[in-house]
Amino acid sequence: MGLMDFIKGELLEIIEWQDDSRDTIAWRFPDDDKAIKNGAQLIVRESQTAQFVYLGQFGDTFGPGKHSLETDNIPVLTRLKGWKYGFQSPFKADVYYVNTRLFTGNKWGTSNPIMLRDPDFGIVRARAFGTYDFRVVNVQTFLKEVAGSDHDFRVDEFGDAMRSRIVSVFSDALASANVPMLDVATRYTDLGDALLPLINPVLSTKYGIEIASFIVENVSVPPEVEEAIDKRSAMSAIGDLNSYIKYQMGQGMASGEGGGAGGAGAATELAVGFSIAQELMKQSGVAGGGMTNPLGAGAVAAGAAAATPAAPVGGGLPQLMNPAEVSQVLGVSEDDVMAEIQAGNLSAKKIGSSYRISRSALDAFLAE
Repeated sequence: MGLMDFIKGELLEIIEWQDDSRDTIAWRFPDDDKAIKNGAQLIVRESQTAQFVYLGQFGDTFGPGKHSLETDNIPVLTRLKGWKYGFQSPFKADVYYVNTRLFTGNKWGTSNPIMLRDPDFGIVRARAFGTYDFRVVNVQTFLKEVAGSDHDFRVDEFGDAMRSRIVSVFSDALASANVPMLDVATRYTDLGDALLPLINPVLSTKYGIEIASFIVENVSVPPEVEEAIDKRSAMSAIGDLNSYIKYQMGQGMASGEGGGAGGAGAATELAVGFSIAQELMKQSGVAGGGMTNPLGAGAVAAGAAAATPAAPVGGGLPQLMNPAEVSQVLGVSEDDVMAEIQAGNLSAKKIGSSYRISRSALDAFLAE
C-alpha cells in the first residue's frame, strides 16, 4: 500500500446513514477518529436530517439529498474553524443523523395523580393515560435537550426521558383549558384534539418535537366524581324532571295508603318525595343557594294533601327538634333545612347559636 492509499484510507469520503431499524431517532456517524476529506459526499435520505457538531457547537444542517462538503456548502463550519480562505485540508467534526419521520403508538401516563381545579368538585385528583404520535421538528433543540451526545438514541430511551415531561405539559394544558371533569372523563377523543394547540408550542420550543396525535384513552377520577357522572347520565335518561318527581311522589303515597301506614306513612312518603325533589333539583342544576325550586315545600305538601289529609309527623318524634333531626325526618340536608328557616318558610326559635323547631311548626311547614 502506497502513502497516498494509506492517507486515502484514513479520510472519510462518503458519509451516510442506511437506517433499517425503524426505532432509531438520532444516530451519530462513527468516524473511527478519521477526518473528513475536502469534497466528501454527504448523503441524506428522505425523513433524515444531518447535523454537524464541532467542539460542542452546532454547525451546518443538511436536509435530504446528496451534498458535497466544500467551503460554499458549510459556511457555519467555515466560520467556526476560522477558514478565512476556505479549506483544502481534511477536517474533523461529528455528524448526527436525526430521523424526522412520524413515530406512532407511544404510550404516556401519569405515575402519580395530577391535581386539577374543577368548577363543580373543587380540587380533584385524576390519573390519565393514552398514546401519542410525534416527530422531530427542530433538530438542534432535540439534540441539545433530549438526545444529547448519545450515539444511538432510540424510541424506548425517548419514552423514558420524555414521559414525565409530556405528562407535565399535558397537566398544565388541561389546567389552563379549564375543562370540567365531567367532560374530561366522558369526551376522551375531543379532549386530545383540543389540547394539541396548547401542548405543541411548549414541546416544540423546549424539546424540538411536535405531537401529531394525542389520544386520551382513560381518565381515572375519585369515586365521588364517578358517582356524579352516573347521576348526570341518569338525569339525561329521565328527561322531564317535574313529571318524574310527581310520578315518584304519587307512587310513594299510593304505597303508603295500600300498606295501611296511616298518617305517619303518608308523612314519611311525603318526606321521601321531598327528598327526591331536592336531590334531583341539585343534580340538574335547578336549585340555587337555598331550596328555591319550582316544587318547593308548599307544592310538595299540596301534592300530598290531594291524596291524604294533612297529618302530623310520626308520633315517636320529640316536641322540639334541631335542624339536624329535622333534616333526617325530611330526608334532606341540614343546609337545606337552614335555608328554609332563614327564608322564613319553616318557623324556628333561635336559642343561643342554635335553632329549635317544634313539631307543630314542622307539621305546618308540610301542610303549606
